[in-house]
Order: sequence, then C-alpha cells, then structure tokens
Amino acid sequence: MALSPSFAGVILAAGASSRMGRDKALLPWLGSTFLLSAIQALQPLTEFVIVVAGENENNLAPTVNAQAAFLVRNPDPNQGQFSSLVCGLENVLDRGRDAAILTLVDRPAPALATIEMLKNTFVQANDNVWAVVPEFGGKHGHPIVIGREMMNAFLRAPASSSARDVEHANQSHILYVPVTDPLVTANVDTPEDLQKLTAGTTV
Repeated sequence: MALSPSFAGVILAAGASSRMGRDKALLPWLGSTFLLSAIQALQPLTEFVIVVAGENENNLAPTVNAQAAFLVRNPDPNQGQFSSLVCGLENVLDRGRDAAILTLVDRPAPALATIEMLKNTFVQANDNVWAVVPEFGGKHGHPIVIGREMMNAFLRAPASSSARDVEHANQSHILYVPVTDPLVTANVDTPEDLQKLTAGTTV
C-alpha cells in the first residue's frame, strides 16, 4: 500500500446471546472476560478500539470505559450482526481512520503475535488486497483486517446482506492467511462450547 493506514479496532458485541443464556461478552476467559481480552488484544495494534453494543450497552460500559475504549450503540441490533458491522465501520470512518481490525466478542482473542502478523501482512500487501482473513484447519476466522475499500463494500451492501455475502462478492480482493492459532476459528455459542474451550478442546 502506498501509505501506511491508520487502524481502529472494532469488536462486535451487540448479540442477544440467547443460546448461551448470558452475555457472551462477559464470559470468563483466562482470568479476564471475552470482552476485556479482546480490547486488550487490539489496543497495542490500533489507535483506538470501538465496541458495538446493543441492549447490553449498560452491562458492557464499565469494561469499555475502564479500558478507554469507545462504546457505540447499535440502534436496532435485532437486524442482525451485519447491522452492527455497519455501525462499527461508520464510526471508524467518522473518526478519520481508514483501516480496521475487526473481531467478534464470542470468539476468545488469539495471541497478539497472530493479530500482529495479520496486520503486517495487510500493510505489506499490494493495493489489490482489501482484506486479510486468518485461516485455520480449512476454516476462515477472526480477527480480519480490512482497508477503506472493503469497508466501503460492506457499507454499500444492502441491509439484508451478511458479511459472508460481501466477502464472497469481493473474493479476488481478500487474502486468506494460514495461521497456527486455533483461537481464530473458535466459536462459543452455548455453555457446552465454553466448557470445551476451557478444557482445551477446539470449538
């Protein structure tokens, strides 16, 4: 890329966590919580971190404020995760940044070295690369690193879209990077998933 982009971190945390039975953002993880570990994983590699909340805004505020991150409310989280993505990316652009490291709060944060490698890969890639996505065990995961072009593709998409739809439509601009960190694809939706993860079993 001709210029070094300025990065924001974005954590999507507005889900209702209905299958878990409690807010996944506040699940315990390595002496912390999913939300706190995600914020702390992104902060060293970004200029600031945005957390997109929904009805759980008041529950997340103490953690977000204590970490000097920004809390953004999705006005209608019932529209689904894509609406939270759009909300987060609009805030990234409004705050004058042109790249983002984006993750989901229901995935435990991978190692800092993994995130740093994904960011560096994006920075060193040519202009045809709009996004860098980690891959483990044949599965695509998070966090993903995206530039302004990919952000605009998400923002231009119909509200009924999913992130996967937009990624598939722009496949030629996405670089998939194999990593050795299984946490990039760990997905925790139920108490059983959390139990497996805590026990060291890949979810």
